[in-house]
Amino acid sequence: MSQLSASFQGAVIEKASHFDYEFFLGHKIIFVCVARGLPRPKITWFKDGVELLGHPYSQISEWQQQENRIKSKLEIDPARQMDSGNYECQADNKYAIDQRSFRADFSSLPS
Repeated sequence: MSQLSASFQGAVIEKASHFDYEFFLGHKIIFVCVARGLPRPKITWFKDGVELLGHPYSQISEWQQQENRIKSKLEIDPARQMDSGNYECQADNKYAIDQRSFRADFSSLPS
């Protein structure tokens, strides 16, 4: 039985960044999410409940860190007022789903 429990592990987010953070308009912002699980989870990014696909100013990068661990980075450059909202990283494998939500607000640079 212990061998069976070691052969799978539900997805768990170990680290995520920038919870309820204020960013400056026109600058790059970076969100990071690290998850583990067996099988290795897939990380998906959402903004206001909608999966981020084909956003003209965003890029998503992923790195396998270990057999069961993955790091994902969402970059938005340049940040615009329309980029403010609720963001979520979601880690998913066939055994569990874990998610972290945060709010990004933007302000102008001080004069």
